[in-house]
Amino acid sequence: MRMRTVEISVGAFMLAGILALLLLALKVSGLSLDSARQTYRIYAMFDNVGSLSPRAKVSMSGVTIGRVVSVTFDKRTYMARVDMDIDKNIDNIPVDSTAAIVTAGLLGEKFIGISVGGEVDFVQPEGRIEDTQSALILEDLIGKFLLNTVNSDSGATAGSGSADNF
Repeated sequence: MRMRTVEISVGAFMLAGILALLLLALKVSGLSLDSARQTYRIYAMFDNVGSLSPRAKVSMSGVTIGRVVSVTFDKRTYMARVDMDIDKNIDNIPVDSTAAIVTAGLLGEKFIGISVGGEVDFVQPEGRIEDTQSALILEDLIGKFLLNTVNSDSGATAGSGSADNF
């Protein structure tokens, strides 16, 4: 009898562990069991979205207010269009607000951060946030830094060579 209770206890513990791992996987992936939330859709156009992907969070003042639905390329403007679902109760985003692609944490997870503007008119459903800031691409920044370093070194070398001629 004692052996049977140990086996049931171990089985219950294993089941609880598997459920905990499942919930953790749902939380990390950004999926939600609450799919009945009321939302409205807005969009923004970016020059470069980096590695922003669907289901990335949209936040304002550090609070998640929505999710990215899709990231597509607009052939007419040659820009990336990002569609976002915003919670229905957040209906007061001023039209002059800024949407920026921000990197969070050490893993480099990208999300959209909205900085509040001061206009009295609000972005309507299917509306657009006009002011955007594209993602900072680390490789581009390193390339610009190295190119600037190389140019300044070659300029110093050329300058010192011409100074010796006088």
